[in-house]
Amino acid sequence: MKKLMKAMSLTLAASLVVASLTACGGGEKTETKAEGGAAAAGEDVFLIGAIGPVTGSAASYGLSVKQGAQVAIDEINAAGGVVVGDKTYTLDMEFADDEATEDKAIQAYNTVMDKGADAILGAVTSGACIAITDLTAADGVLQITPSGSAMECTKNDNAFRVCFTDPAQGVAMAELAAEKLGYKKVAVLYNNASDYSMGIREAFEEEFTAKGGTIVASEGFSEGDVDFNTQLTTIKGTDAEAIFVPAYYQEATYITKQASDMGMNLPFLGSDGWDGVLGTVTDAATIEGAIFLSPFFAADPSDNVKAFVAAYEEAYKATPDQFAADAYDTVYAMKAAMEQAGSVESADLIKAMTEITVDGLTGEGITWTAEGEPNKGSKFIQIKDGAYTLYE
Repeated sequence: MKKLMKAMSLTLAASLVVASLTACGGGEKTETKAEGGAAAAGEDVFLIGAIGPVTGSAASYGLSVKQGAQVAIDEINAAGGVVVGDKTYTLDMEFADDEATEDKAIQAYNTVMDKGADAILGAVTSGACIAITDLTAADGVLQITPSGSAMECTKNDNAFRVCFTDPAQGVAMAELAAEKLGYKKVAVLYNNASDYSMGIREAFEEEFTAKGGTIVASEGFSEGDVDFNTQLTTIKGTDAEAIFVPAYYQEATYITKQASDMGMNLPFLGSDGWDGVLGTVTDAATIEGAIFLSPFFAADPSDNVKAFVAAYEEAYKATPDQFAADAYDTVYAMKAAMEQAGSVESADLIKAMTEITVDGLTGEGITWTAEGEPNKGSKFIQIKDGAYTLYE
């Protein structure tokens, strides 16, 4: 049945994309080891099919996810693998580039399924994740997205997430703005073509208003825009006390630079997509004092975070961000589901997801609801003296 459903998903995908895909015996184990792994012919291998952007404007997110997942895979394999019943499985990963687009995500999904993926890690961005969610449901395969935050990403029973939802982020940032920072008037600048940005913006505006605040301007921009002077001019003409930008760090980089050039000195608030912004701004002073939500802080003194950061920095010569941490926790969630289920069958793994608890990098005692949502706390990161710090 699974192979039949897979064939149906391939037919659907072919009607959506131009590329012609050739099936390679989906569902069979592969003996080809992905980058960084150590599986050998004859071993029982659990193949994680990972999907995300490693090229294009969102490549930083996909690379972080790929690398964070690989750290977890290497760590688990080095410790002896995953014991499931009377077998011990080595973890492997097949990572396919989706360029953060819907059509490429479908191609990437079929690519990893043709390689014999036992579970799906991804997609990384919300739009791409939504594009494959019905396909993963049709195939009945466990899907865990590390960072797809749109509500639709987990609309099916087989889908779970490690990150916060868009509405949850919006509410958390509104509570911070109104209750902890004491803002009464806030302007919002958002991407009107992004499910991620729109979802956070709507929840923020509703919650901030409910708490007695006023949205003095709500300005949208289009995907790919790099000139925000019109929107910033409108905001400059208000009495806003802060600007909330629920967007990715690339857009935040342009917005904060142009605001500085216009002589605006309003503080910025951001969503988790801001993680990585210090790597793209030319002058950290343009984002000094900005606060954004994140489930992970690389300078956290806890032992598991320190060990992860050390392993990541040794392997990739970079400091991991929350996307890397989310991916690491995703792999450990899959491991826990395998152990709880005592099986690698998809239906058993999906059932086990609501029965496990994971002490992860992005939260202690993480559990999942039947709706696919994680139960865990959030952190706020503030940029001080050109560095990420924990806002308390």
